[in-house]
Amino acid sequence: MNIMGLAPAAVVVLICIGYGRGEVTAADPVLPPATLLVPDTDQVIATIRLLEEKVKQNPDDFIAYTKLAGYYLQRLRETGSNEYLTLAGRAARTSLAILPPEQNYGGLVVLAQTEYALHNFAAARDHAIRLTELNPVKSVGFEILSDALLELGEYDSARRALDRMQGLKETTTGTQTRLSKYALLHGHPHEAAHYLLEALVLALEQSPPSRETVAWCRWQLGETAFAVGDYIAAERHYRDALVTFPGFWRAVASLARVHAARGDLPGAIALYESVVRSLPDPSFVAALGDAYHLAGQDQEAAAQYALVEKIAQLETANGKLFNRQLALFYADHDRKPQEAYASAMKEYSIRQDIYGADAVAWTALKANKVAEAKRAIKKALSLGTQDARILYHAGMIAAVAEERVLAHAYLTQALTLSPGFDPLQSTLARQTLALQK
Repeated sequence: MNIMGLAPAAVVVLICIGYGRGEVTAADPVLPPATLLVPDTDQVIATIRLLEEKVKQNPDDFIAYTKLAGYYLQRLRETGSNEYLTLAGRAARTSLAILPPEQNYGGLVVLAQTEYALHNFAAARDHAIRLTELNPVKSVGFEILSDALLELGEYDSARRALDRMQGLKETTTGTQTRLSKYALLHGHPHEAAHYLLEALVLALEQSPPSRETVAWCRWQLGETAFAVGDYIAAERHYRDALVTFPGFWRAVASLARVHAARGDLPGAIALYESVVRSLPDPSFVAALGDAYHLAGQDQEAAAQYALVEKIAQLETANGKLFNRQLALFYADHDRKPQEAYASAMKEYSIRQDIYGADAVAWTALKANKVAEAKRAIKKALSLGTQDARILYHAGMIAAVAEERVLAHAYLTQALTLSPGFDPLQSTLARQTLALQK
């Protein structure tokens, strides 16, 4: 649904329908209590070392290379460290060089997963299509295919892939999480949470359950709750993830965001500092800088902002993992507007999802390209996604375009949906909203 054409009051009503602030229907699974799952880190690292030694001794062992790639990807998910991406890609390609996909389905699976993690979404899509051709009754090919298509903005094709996946009658954690993502993108957060609960139950039924998978499901439930401003539920899910997987980097960073959304800057700073020490992801570093800035620690904020650029540019030299993050960072902080816009446009030429359109809209506004910003934000809003940041951008664009009624409606929606969606930007939203009356 494209809400740009709706009357402001109608849009506000639509925004109020959704996750339901913790509402659970009779059809929803019961949230399982969080328990500590025994880590297998030492075992995984030992297995990696054994496999690395094995391929040294036997360079033609394609199975060992495939297993290595899978374990490297597991370590990537557990730690967030991109060094495992390079290792996984090298192992997967070596496996397929030894034996082609027709006889090496597992090798193609890990290569497709690696390309997706590297943000090479077109390559991941093409590999996934090949997987579905080689084995049309396995869900993994359709899972990767739907992932890649959603990132590329090919939503109709993604829906067809999901339909094929559901038609296999193979209900797995992977299938349910994909259905959840599709529902969330299309403005159905309660439905998304339902699928995630099912995914969590299925993950816990595995023997033994993967602590990273279980923690990820709990973290994603928190993200779904946070998106609609239910910070109490979000915090509960994040803390449950940390019970399952102490120190899980995704949950630590998201818990910091909850503290920031509630105005607890010391709590947010402490948590962001802890996660940045082990994983200096640009989005976490930028959030820490914003928390410092709001706390009046401008020198510390400036140091974090400089670090964002350094990290993102280093990574960009080897790939495109942080292109969008850096463009949005520039736009959020009124830096290098033309460079941010050019970067967002370059990425959007390949990856035409709604978040890419949003990045183009926001950077175009900062580059004083208001007409372009208005066109792009319509595309960003086209699915009816309940995302306060996109609505905020729509409101700010309308304000600059002197469309006061529309600006007031969108800014109100953003702040009603998630009042603390971003500590720095939500403050600007309130200031701008006050001027639209």
